[in-house]
Amino acid sequence: MFEWHGYGGGGGMWIFWILIIVALVWFITFATRRESGSSGSEKSAQDILKERYARGEIDREEFEQIRKDLNA
Repeated sequence: MFEWHGYGGGGGMWIFWILIIVALVWFITFATRRESGSSGSEKSAQDILKERYARGEIDREEFEQIRKDLNA
């Protein structure tokens, strides 16, 4: 049916199958990371508030007020 003379004859067909397998593994890995990465990277409002306070963007009074608002 197919002649693989350009790939070293019939023995060169293993290159074709290796490329197919590598492409499938890459695709599955990429798809899995994308799904798990999107849900795990989201931060809660509390986490963002704590980070802003730690960086000094807001003072303690603002921190406490926003924290109360978020918990209400």
